[in-house]
Amino acid sequence: MKSTGGQPVSLNFTVDKNNLYREESITDLKIANIQRLVPVHLDESEDSSRETIFLGRTQLSTPQGPVPIQAKLAAKTLEEAMDIFPKAMEAETQKVVESFRQMQEQQKKEKESRIIMPGMNN
Repeated sequence: MKSTGGQPVSLNFTVDKNNLYREESITDLKIANIQRLVPVHLDESEDSSRETIFLGRTQLSTPQGPVPIQAKLAAKTLEEAMDIFPKAMEAETQKVVESFRQMQEQQKKEKESRIIMPGMNN
């Protein structure tokens, strides 16, 4: 992508016609949303030479609003994906919590570094 003065000049929206998937969404209407990505050819027929991909999705409610959580589920079937879902979401949640903790620590350090004390040279 070229840019001039921070503004994009052109974007490449070319579709990769050799890497197409049909999306199917399965939910329990409570916490779990499992997306099944079925590989397809350009004519929409299933491409059995590639594996189906399962993604788990949910969201956490926080005082600042919902936080989306997503993880690839190492599964071959929908039932396997459902069995893997809880641990995968827990692991991703831990990553998000750790990321927030690190951001808070960084913000605290930045705030502390801005404190000006009398008699200190900057």
